[in-house]
Amino acid sequence: MKKILVANRGEIAIRVMSTAQKMGIKTVAVYSTADRNAPHVKFADEAVLIGEAPSNQSYLLGDKIIEVAKNLNVDGIHPGYGFLSENADFAELCEKNNITFIGPKSHAIRVMGSKLAAKDAVKGYDIPMVPGTDQAITDIAEAKKIAKTIGFPILIKASAGGGGKGMRVVEKEDEFESQMNRAISEAVNAFGDGSVFIEKYVGSPRHIEIQVMADTHGNVIHLFERECSIQRRHQKVVEEAPSVVLTPELREEMGQAAIKVAKACDYVGAGTVEFLLDENKNFYFLEMNTRLQVEHPVSEIIAGVDLVELQIKVARGEALDIKQSDLKINGHALELRIYAEDPLNDFLPSVGHLDVYKLPEGKGVRVDNGFEQGMDIPIYYDPMLAKLITYGKTREEAMQLMRQAIADYDVKGIATTLPFGTFVFNHEAFKSGNFDTHFVKKYYSPEALKQDAEHEAKLAALFAVKQYLEDQKQLRLPTN
Repeated sequence: MKKILVANRGEIAIRVMSTAQKMGIKTVAVYSTADRNAPHVKFADEAVLIGEAPSNQSYLLGDKIIEVAKNLNVDGIHPGYGFLSENADFAELCEKNNITFIGPKSHAIRVMGSKLAAKDAVKGYDIPMVPGTDQAITDIAEAKKIAKTIGFPILIKASAGGGGKGMRVVEKEDEFESQMNRAISEAVNAFGDGSVFIEKYVGSPRHIEIQVMADTHGNVIHLFERECSIQRRHQKVVEEAPSVVLTPELREEMGQAAIKVAKACDYVGAGTVEFLLDENKNFYFLEMNTRLQVEHPVSEIIAGVDLVELQIKVARGEALDIKQSDLKINGHALELRIYAEDPLNDFLPSVGHLDVYKLPEGKGVRVDNGFEQGMDIPIYYDPMLAKLITYGKTREEAMQLMRQAIADYDVKGIATTLPFGTFVFNHEAFKSGNFDTHFVKKYYSPEALKQDAEHEAKLAALFAVKQYLEDQKQLRLPTN
């Protein structure tokens, strides 16, 4: 593989190209008119404009991307995440044009892309699943009967869903019909598919996912877990590895379950198997993401691997050179997703100009970044600017580094989730490890964030006064 096209933008495009270049592979960037001056365009060996700013006129144009790849004699296409990364038709198109899709085969993407097909695929593998329906439902009266049998509260989920869309919690029977109608309509609007299914709502779950890697020679390994319970609108904001609640026995059990899920769909490449963990440490299969995850850096750090390098090697047909027994957890890693969103205004996107944009540096600090000072934040794409990752020998060390790194990050011109990060990493529930997916609902509010910021400002002011008085003392010391 001599040349790779990265069918993506921002920090993930740069992340993939960095590894490709380290492996001596040439890189091709594609970009929209809105990203003409973006860092990923400058970083690549070659770059091609593929269309207008909206993603359906640029980054989602599979045919156009294939055309560019063929014109430039590209050997492989890495889709990153989002856009075409879980598009089975695009993976198939690569296969048909003799271009290696750096990801799973189209069959695995199709099976795991439907939550119902995924449940069906893993049924014979003795993997725990949340009680619920194993077929799509559109008949509301029939659905209500099933919901009563399962017992409220229940969760209505879009089969083709993701990112929290088409998902409704129903506490009581009399709310069922209206919530069912809403879920179906949301699913149709977001995915063009109104099929939904019902499952028991797990009350205080933790969101635990297992990183897997599989080659074309039948080898499948897991690279431990990530804790992803700090979410807003069912989307992750803070991730860490390892989880503070998993025992070595439970980790191994969940890891083996994830390997079985990968085998159930003949998986190849990097994938993530997501589980819910209830308060009694029972785990349930949720879904599989057939791509590299946003939060992959925390797994790379604790397992001591480069997941993109493994993806490329597997795509070249190489066998994994790591056995499960070779892998050990080293230290602790935390990740904060830095979104251009206003945590004081319901996390609404904050578009504007990056007047100041300076990144933190230092030992134990990694920033996967896609922007630079002076750029505008486009309104057309996901509002994530970067990922701030810290790692230490212990969780406490990683947290201390994270708090300092957030303080050293300097952004002016737009609102970001950095202050929310400070709130999380200072909160007793997070520090103690005693939290679940309801952390934001339970503890967070704009008022709480303001109080937190005021407290920080007071401490900083007191420290400044103390420092001033000490400096004055030294200045007054008589000199001989």
